Formats: sequence, C-alpha cells, structure tokens
Amino acid sequence: MSYAELSREELEALKAALEAEYAEHCAKGLALNMARGKPGADQLALSLPMLDCVNATTELFAEDGTDCRNYGVMDGIPEAKRLMASIMDHDAERVCVFGNSSLNIMYDLVSHGMLYGYLGAPAWKTLPEIAWICPSPGYDRHFAICEQLGIRMIPVRMTETGPDMDEVERIAASDASVKGIWCVPQYSNPTGAVYSDEVVRRLASMECAAEDFRIFWDNAYCVHHLYEGREAHVADIAAACEASGHPDRYFKFASTSKVTFPGAGIAAVAASAANIAEIKSRVGVQTVGYDKLNQLRHVKFLGDANGMAEHMKKHAAIIAPKFDMVLDMLEAGLEGVGATWSKPDGGYFISFEGLPGTAKRTVALAKEAGVTMTGAGATWPYKNDPRDTNIRIAPTLPPMNELEQAMEVFVCCVKLASVEALLAE
Repeated sequence: MSYAELSREELEALKAALEAEYAEHCAKGLALNMARGKPGADQLALSLPMLDCVNATTELFAEDGTDCRNYGVMDGIPEAKRLMASIMDHDAERVCVFGNSSLNIMYDLVSHGMLYGYLGAPAWKTLPEIAWICPSPGYDRHFAICEQLGIRMIPVRMTETGPDMDEVERIAASDASVKGIWCVPQYSNPTGAVYSDEVVRRLASMECAAEDFRIFWDNAYCVHHLYEGREAHVADIAAACEASGHPDRYFKFASTSKVTFPGAGIAAVAASAANIAEIKSRVGVQTVGYDKLNQLRHVKFLGDANGMAEHMKKHAAIIAPKFDMVLDMLEAGLEGVGATWSKPDGGYFISFEGLPGTAKRTVALAKEAGVTMTGAGATWPYKNDPRDTNIRIAPTLPPMNELEQAMEVFVCCVKLASVEALLAE
C-alpha cells in the first residue's frame, strides 16, 4: 500500500517507528560524505602509474620537438590535442588543451562574452541584461558561473532525452538577451539523461534572436560508461551546427578530471575555426603556457581513444557495483513512498525525486545523522527547486561499506520526511 493511502492513525504509527529508527542512526556517530561526485581512492589508484610516465629519465619533448619543460605552446602539444579530439569527435586542429579544469575554460569563455563579445558582436557588459537557458535539474557549478556574473537564469524542464525543446526554442527565438544554454549531453548531471539526435538537431538549427547565441556543450561524461553493451552515443553538435548554417554556435568541453586525477588532469575546448582563433588570441595574453609535462604524461599513459576506453572499463568495474547497490536499496526501501529516481547507464549521479516539499527536510535529517548530501535545491538556478523534490545522489566517493551505511540513513530520512509531509497536509 502506498503511503498516500494510509490513514492518519497509520501514518502516526509509522512516524513513531521511523523516528525510533532515525534515533538509532544518529547514535552511531557517522561522518559520511556524499556531497560531491568525487572519484573514490581506489579509482585514483588506477592512475598512479601515470606519475612514472614522465620523469628525469624519459623523453621530455613533444612529437613536434617542443621542449615540454619550457614556456610556449598555448593551445596544447599535438599529441594531447589528438587525444582529446578523439573523445570529443572533433578535428584536432580545432581543439585547445589547457590546464586541469574544463569548468575554468567555461568560466573564461562566459567572461569573454561579458568583456569583449564573440566574433565582433557587442560585449555583453554593454547590454541592459543578459540571460541564459538552464535545463533543470542541472549542474550547480554551471549555475554558479551565471549567478556570479549577474546573468539571469531561465530554468527549463529537463526530460529523459534532453531539455524541453519546445520551451528552449520559444525562449531563444523571442529574447535577444538570451545568449546561451548549458548542456551536459551524455549522462547529464544529475539526471543521467542522454540527448537524443532530435534534440541535438533542434539545438543546432533553432532560430535565435541573439546572433551570438552559444551552446556550452559540457561533455564531462563522454567516456564514463557504467555497463558494457549499454554505452550511450550522442550526435555531434559541431556537425549539426555546421549542417544547419550555424558553424560558430557551439563550444565543446571535456576533461580527464574523473579519468585520471581531478586535481591534475587536462581539459580541452573544441569549436569552429573562427572561435578557436579568438580563444587562442585571448589565451596568448592570459598565459605563457599550460603544463605541457602533464599533457605529455597523459598521452604516454592513456595513448589514444582505445587506451582511454580500456582505462575507463577499470573505473566502471569499481563504481558500477556502487550504483547497483544504491538503486537496489532505493527500490527495496522506498516501496510505496511515491518517490522516483533515475537509473543511469553512465556518469556520476543518480537524480532522486521525493514528494513535494521534502527534499530540504530529507537532506537536513541526513546531515543531523552524519550523512552529508548535496544541498537540496543545488540542482536548480539560484538553488531554488520550485517543488523542493530533487536530491543529487553521488555514490562514487565512499567505500562500499560506508555507502551502504549512508544509504540506510538516506532511505530512513526519505521515509520520515515523506510521512511528515503527508501528516502536514
């Protein structure tokens, strides 16, 4: 029987039982963290051999003769560009490889639009208002960039195949202040959604009131498959934009942050020739060169797209059982509650939807019991989830035994918050 069908007396009795269970969890003195999508220690250990790929006894020159110890080469050594191009479905000549953070590249490119404009268009800072389309639930750090730079965010409903394109098209065509859209096209953060070919085509070909509209295509999880034989594929946004006559509309991003070391990976942007030329002109002022030794290290360790794929299978062998356990515990523990959750084939998150008005309460209860989750509301612009339902579950960091403990607490908190909400109606 569903919770919604229980009588008030039955709900009161269930609440008392759940409060007793919750008190037992609180008494354990747990200190477990599931707040961010960090790789676990066993995942990080997979890349330790990379540290020996470049040292004082190895070749420290790139294939074109560049001395990787010295200044210069602002857009990446050729072999690093080829490696990143291979996972981004792009021409290596139109790829720039920078430091460890693709988020940093995104921030720089939004800032470039604010300060200078794109390809001769007016700088956004000269305009009365700038707005951005934000598929939601989405990635909190994307939203933080907009919020810090004073860009008005427009939430659009996220579906299993991408953002609600009827709404995206309406907004983009009707408002010249709308300059971009955030997209995580493969195993989207947090829902795990995979953009359909139709969504990619419509994004590339839609009418935009702003001629300098940009699609920020954050392909953070393009190689992060969980299950062999169920690998997702997303149509190439570059090819779609070029085919529709909008070759400069997109920026693609990717990194090795969750492939090797999050704090010491390499990140890349891919774009049209015109956009790449503009990026390189700015970067030449911003820096005298990124860490080419680290780029060389990655190439020697990963090799090519096939080497990358083999390495990622090792990651999947570690984290797929964690996702399976979380999903099994949600299924077994929350029968009748009325909650739903995503079942992704890749990426780093499970998106949980509780009863309306329960997400903040659930996260607060978990925190008090020693389990830190991503803040409720974080997956929406301005941290304002209008129905207070969404919670991002990040299974990767805790070891299996700690993850099981954390999920026992979470399930209890969901049930308690749900009963409280039903009693308050």
